[in-house]
Amino acid sequence: MLQETNHYLTPGQSTEHEVKVRNRRVIEITGVKEVDSFDNEEFLLETVLGYLMIRGENLQIKTLDVAQGKVEIKGKLIDFSYLDDHQNDQTKSFLGKLFK
Repeated sequence: MLQETNHYLTPGQSTEHEVKVRNRRVIEITGVKEVDSFDNEEFLLETVLGYLMIRGENLQIKTLDVAQGKVEIKGKLIDFSYLDDHQNDQTKSFLGKLFK
C-alpha cells in the first residue's frame, strides 16, 4: 500500500484539517498552525496540509484558538484556495512579494 508523506507536519502533530463554510458568511478551519497575515480582504493561514488563502469582503477573525489550531472567520467569502509548491510561477511570485 502506498503511503502519502506530509511535509508540513512536525512529529506528534495532528493531521486533521477541515474547512466548513456556512452561507458564505462564516468559514471554520481546523488544523491551523499559524495565521501568517490578514486584513479585511485576505487571510493567509499555514495549515497542517499547506498554506490556505482566503479572500473576501469585511473579513474578521471571529474565533482564534491557537492551542487547538482552530480559526473561524466571518465576512463575505469570495474565494479560498491552497497554495502548493506544485502550482505555477504566479503563486511563487505572490509568496515572494508577500514575504519581501
